[in-house]
Amino acid sequence: MGDATLHKPLLEIDTFSIRFGDKVAVRELNLTIGRGERVALVGESGSGKSVTALSILRLVEHAQTSGQIRLDGVDLLQKTEQQMRGIRGADVAMVFQEPMTALNPLFTIGQQIAESLRLHEGLWSNAARARGIELLRRTGLPEPERRIDSYPHQLSGGQRQRAMIAMALACRPRLLLADEPTTALDVTVRQQIVDLLIELQEQEAADRGMAVLLITHDLNLVRRFAQRVAVMEKGVLVETNTTQALFAAPQHPYTQRLLDSEPHREIEPIEPHARRVLEVQGLAVDYRTAAKGWRSLFSGSTFRAVHEVDLTLRRGETLGVVGESGSGKSTLAATLLGLQRPAAGHIHIDGAPLSALRGANSRRALYSRMQVVFQDPFGSLSPRMTVEQIVGEWIEVHRPEIDARTRRARVGTMLEEVGMPQESMLRYPHEFSGGQRQRIAIARALAVEPEVLILDEPTSALDVSIQQQVLKLLAGLQKKYRLSYLLITHDLAVMRAMAHRVIVMKNGRVVEAGDTLDVLHAPSHPYTQSLLAASMIAPEHDEPEVLQ
Repeated sequence: MGDATLHKPLLEIDTFSIRFGDKVAVRELNLTIGRGERVALVGESGSGKSVTALSILRLVEHAQTSGQIRLDGVDLLQKTEQQMRGIRGADVAMVFQEPMTALNPLFTIGQQIAESLRLHEGLWSNAARARGIELLRRTGLPEPERRIDSYPHQLSGGQRQRAMIAMALACRPRLLLADEPTTALDVTVRQQIVDLLIELQEQEAADRGMAVLLITHDLNLVRRFAQRVAVMEKGVLVETNTTQALFAAPQHPYTQRLLDSEPHREIEPIEPHARRVLEVQGLAVDYRTAAKGWRSLFSGSTFRAVHEVDLTLRRGETLGVVGESGSGKSTLAATLLGLQRPAAGHIHIDGAPLSALRGANSRRALYSRMQVVFQDPFGSLSPRMTVEQIVGEWIEVHRPEIDARTRRARVGTMLEEVGMPQESMLRYPHEFSGGQRQRIAIARALAVEPEVLILDEPTSALDVSIQQQVLKLLAGLQKKYRLSYLLITHDLAVMRAMAHRVIVMKNGRVVEAGDTLDVLHAPSHPYTQSLLAASMIAPEHDEPEVLQ
């Protein structure tokens, strides 16, 4: 590679714009990526970052474009579709956010890697299989000789992402586009994938000058991965700089707001003699698994998902439950809500045993004291009901003595409590943003005046600035109503911001418990230590802030 080629940018995006009808998604974007460089394109939903990445591969349909996207000096926007098929995968490859939707469920991992090798490298049969095994081994997939014959559904999320990275690197592209490659993964798996991408990029950069464009909203990931950062807001590039310089001294107000949006600790101290609103002793939960084949008609086995969990939650307190997929935290929540029958142990709500809530009114009695806010508000709100009907239904079911006029007034009051105007009552969920839908979900949960809210990943589907707004809302509501929160999350930054105490779960067991700051600053269990090391959260330098 000559000196002139070495110093020439690999990718040049020159005054690129894209519009869909009257809506401009990207406006006059200028961005260059050098050979062997790792660049992060950062922004919230609607910033234009993902449509920019898809435009590089010419995968955006029904859009009008202008400007140039040059790869090694050649404008990709002028290429025919047939020419682009030769470029996709060979020169530019992409790793998507959710491999389960990007991989073909009808073909094995080996068949999908072989297809790319056949199209671009001319490899067939045994040669393609051997290369596939080598790629899977290189990406750290265990037992690659066996896994190459697996279908996507037979792999875990992290294994599927490794397989997708292997497919993307099969033809040794010069540019790798990584669109939120770790968002759907557990925290330790996320760290492994990030480290893997850095390692593979550095190897390929030395040999071929491969560059990576990372599309993300995760600022902690950017801090760890990227050498240079470009920030987009509403389709416009507002700032670009080296990662170190941008995090140290952001220049644009939007970049400053993004960095300030990382969760800050804002909680009220617990009253010294606050009563216990939830107490769990020796809780165990079993799932019955069916035997394979005809034996499933007669036999099966049990799998213990939760082992002898003890916890207490006091009035006005937030107890965090941290763990990865399969840790048992969601099963614990389902059991507390009466959706799963415990195999052993006792649950007391406000001093009364959960087992005493029997009969037709048992669920009503339970849910009037305990409510849940789910991760995805769009999935938990009926698209066929107005906001008034969604929130009002909860009141009608759990407070049947309230008449229609009073119920409507209460719906309006609860919407105002969560920062939504009363005019929202007549609109439908799809007419709101993700953050607004989560506010509506919180209003619905609070409408029956519960003492305990189970928060199941309440902000993980939201942009960072919206996440901070929702966390502030929850903290304010807790202060006003002395609510108790059981916060289920894998995000240690959110845990640090919200929780007074935390329990850490692994394989259905509580492996560590204590005050949140004590556990995060000096974890004693190796699993907690690995979670913290993998979390990539920035250190908290400030003293804990108390809401005034």
